[in-house]
Amino acid sequence: MFHFLAMKLDAAARMNLMKFVCSFAWTDLKVSQAERDLIMRIAGQIGLTNVEVGKVGEWLQVPPPPEEVDPTLVPAEHRQLFFDAAQLMVRADGAIAPAEREQLALFRELLES
Repeated sequence: MFHFLAMKLDAAARMNLMKFVCSFAWTDLKVSQAERDLIMRIAGQIGLTNVEVGKVGEWLQVPPPPEEVDPTLVPAEHRQLFFDAAQLMVRADGAIAPAEREQLALFRELLES
């Protein structure tokens, strides 16, 4: 289901990816069960440790701090992967809210700069 390149990320990049995915889940100010399920599937597929999964669980309770989710710091070779993950997240619950659409477009612009 998820991009095979995500499995090749180092631990810091995997956690950064999950931080972005979780932040997109919070775009509409609530995290649906479908979004939670997707996040946990991604966490399993990219091989997060139990400690890392615990941190992701915290981000599902309270969003990651905005200053820690900076698209301009995503390495160029990871940008498409991060965008693909964000796109999966906004589609997870079957409805794309206007705020999610805007956030995704902004994310794409920042990644392309």
